[in-house]
Amino acid sequence: MTEDVLARYRQSIDNIDAALIYMLAERFKITQAVGRYKAENGLPPADPGREERQIERLRNLAGDADLDPEFSEKFLRFVIDEVIRHHQKAREE
Repeated sequence: MTEDVLARYRQSIDNIDAALIYMLAERFKITQAVGRYKAENGLPPADPGREERQIERLRNLAGDADLDPEFSEKFLRFVIDEVIRHHQKAREE
């Protein structure tokens, strides 16, 4: 593999990483709004039923996309845990 080919692969990876960061930022903007809504309306920070449905849905999508469902679940669980932490913080403010 020439350095040129490797550089193009790496540029593609860098572009994808940037897109992931921007998508996560947008996701967290919305979940922060959800956290404020929940805090204002006395709703609990976590919704275990919704979380499980989302995990199952994304595991299925991962399988369709040829991505390891276990990895997708770990990733989503990490994101959900962070969202819940934000929701708890909004409730304390």
